[in-house]
Amino acid sequence: MTETKNIEDTDKSWKLIEKLQFIKGVGPKKAQAFQKEGFQTSYDLLTYFPRAYIDRSGSNSIKQAVLRLMKHKADNAELNFNIDDDFIFTSETTIIGQVAAIKENRYGAKRQMLKLILNDGSGASAGIIFWNRVNYFKSFFKTGMVLAVSGKPQLDNFNSITFVHPEIEVIDEEDQNIYKSGGILPKYKITENMVEARISLRTMRAIISKILQSEIKYVNETLPTELIKSLGLPEIKEAISNLHFPQSHEALRRARFRLKFEEIFYFMLRIELLRKKIISREQGIIINPKSKYARLLYSNLSFKLTDDQKKFLREAAADMQSGKPMNRLLQGDVGSGKTIAALLTILMVIENGYQCCFMAPTEILAEQHYKNICRYIEPLGLKAVLLTGGQKNSIRKEVYKDIEDGSANIIIGTHALFAGALKYFKPGLLVIDELHRFGVEQRAELIKLSRNSHLDENLIPHILVMTATPIPRTLTMTVYGDLDVSIIKTMPKNRKPIKTKIVFDSLIDKLYDFVASEIQNGRQAFIVYPLVEKSEKMELKAAVEHYEYLRTDIFPQFKLGLLHGQMHSGEKEEIMSKFLNKSYDILVATTVIEVGIDIPNASVIVIEDSERFGLSQLHQLRGRVGRGNSQSYCFLVTKDKFKYNFKSGSDENSERNSAIIRLKTIQDTTDGFKIAEVDLKLRGPGDLLGTKQSGLPDFKYIDLINDVGIIEEAKRQASIILSEDEDLRLPKHEVIRREIYKRYRQDKTFLEIA
Repeated sequence: MTETKNIEDTDKSWKLIEKLQFIKGVGPKKAQAFQKEGFQTSYDLLTYFPRAYIDRSGSNSIKQAVLRLMKHKADNAELNFNIDDDFIFTSETTIIGQVAAIKENRYGAKRQMLKLILNDGSGASAGIIFWNRVNYFKSFFKTGMVLAVSGKPQLDNFNSITFVHPEIEVIDEEDQNIYKSGGILPKYKITENMVEARISLRTMRAIISKILQSEIKYVNETLPTELIKSLGLPEIKEAISNLHFPQSHEALRRARFRLKFEEIFYFMLRIELLRKKIISREQGIIINPKSKYARLLYSNLSFKLTDDQKKFLREAAADMQSGKPMNRLLQGDVGSGKTIAALLTILMVIENGYQCCFMAPTEILAEQHYKNICRYIEPLGLKAVLLTGGQKNSIRKEVYKDIEDGSANIIIGTHALFAGALKYFKPGLLVIDELHRFGVEQRAELIKLSRNSHLDENLIPHILVMTATPIPRTLTMTVYGDLDVSIIKTMPKNRKPIKTKIVFDSLIDKLYDFVASEIQNGRQAFIVYPLVEKSEKMELKAAVEHYEYLRTDIFPQFKLGLLHGQMHSGEKEEIMSKFLNKSYDILVATTVIEVGIDIPNASVIVIEDSERFGLSQLHQLRGRVGRGNSQSYCFLVTKDKFKYNFKSGSDENSERNSAIIRLKTIQDTTDGFKIAEVDLKLRGPGDLLGTKQSGLPDFKYIDLINDVGIIEEAKRQASIILSEDEDLRLPKHEVIRREIYKRYRQDKTFLEIA
């Protein structure tokens, strides 16, 4: 991978630099519009693929669109979740039909609605609804017009589909002839700059057609011949041509597969290269898994480990005996027992004479882990210390001494664990809790930490990353592709499923009565608000304001505590301790309790304005109860105005519709992995993980929600190639070397390692 000198010399695609203004049909004005969109050369337009297609196949009829939506509704009945088909790089549906009727309705003095009825001869019709600019659309559209309509249709109670303010293209006579003859018309995204330069869909089709005729011959192949043949992929020139002007649906399907596969293949190859290079270069501490400490703790547990926990312990033990540093992700739903499994792993390492670090994202969570771990290890004669950024210097000085002389067996803390002045004794294992990315850069910090200790400078500590946020399989393969993965799905036998219910504001008094009855039976409750204090900008309930109201008007007979993020750490700690010790019956809080508090006696959590919370957040909040043996409850309080929307299951407002889906999902399932899949569908991978924080690129073609099979095949092929040719030196892999360099030459960390 270091021989890049002649890579660009072998790439003949440099010939595709024809300036756009000299291409027939473009000219200076259109070229300027293209340049504003980032298109500089003919190659840029060759790779500007259609986002959808118009065709007359039965699979694209109005009737088939209805049947697809009905199928999705049935398939997702458990979650009440409807998703449109993924059709050509987007999740929208495109239909084509003739305007059969135009209807106008009025609602009061000012509200108007225009509805177009479209027919396509398939036996079903579609409605196109406009709430805005009604007069303009009424004058523009005429019966008999042929329209291509693209958008996300909704299925009503009568199994008819409607589009609200979709994208519409009027099909002129020439394109109608192509359409009627069975041709497939590409639909490109036409921006405002293009419209102003008079670049229409037809113009774009004509320009790209010219470029294909004259310039496609200069496009270099981007995958090795052997891989193309083994997977039956079209060559790159054929794929590009069929993506713009498909010869058939099968040709389009194959071209689309090729593009998606290639994009994710090179990403997976990068991950596998990093993984193999790290493994081959790093030497791990060899740990004998037989541990008297682990056996003592295991024999004194008041519960039995699940099969999933035992499987993880076997996997971790095998990793740490291998001579290579463990690099493992442990996924487990809220309350599944990850911490005890991690602690047993820690005890194996301590038995072998090494220290262990346990890193949490917040001081609250670090303090919680510290207390729980001390409870388990102090009877074994072992010592844990707490290290956080908010500690007093005198306390920190004492903690540093215990760490450096080796008297501290486990160091629990936040990023303060990586403080430059700190010297460890012999760090053997780093456990990272609830950090959504621990990549190459963080590994460098860990290597520096280990070198600044009494550890042999050639040895690298083992790494265990834990998360209570279940991660969909596609994200596990991509974002965490450099980690081995263990999953704890089985919940402890004594845990009862938490009963979850949506409650509207008008029933809040009955809910308060239920909370009171639980407290009278010796239980405790959380009441969570989205805001600390009342906001003039948002009509949401606030913790401080409602704490006084609840304390004086609703629950005067009970003891209430208040907890929110604006309090200093000592105050938070005191309040949580009082709640744990039952000094409070009810804790009024914000999402500060999302992680880091474990109250076995709490059986009820009430989440106010629950429509404002994300799915993962709701699931984490619900996990604050159900920690004991009693039946627990989660109530999702929302506004009365949502009642109609919950009954109908749809709404023209997409944000409101997403809120309904989130609440219904939480009500209908406690399976964190199902919830994560829905969250991925609603928010996309970038929003779910935070693209910059996760190291996940903005993929143009691959769909991380639906393309599981393609991702798995790409990962498999990358592993096969690197197992045969780890350094990609074989002549048949020259094309891979060239593409890796082109795609990742800005990634200095990758190039340095690979």
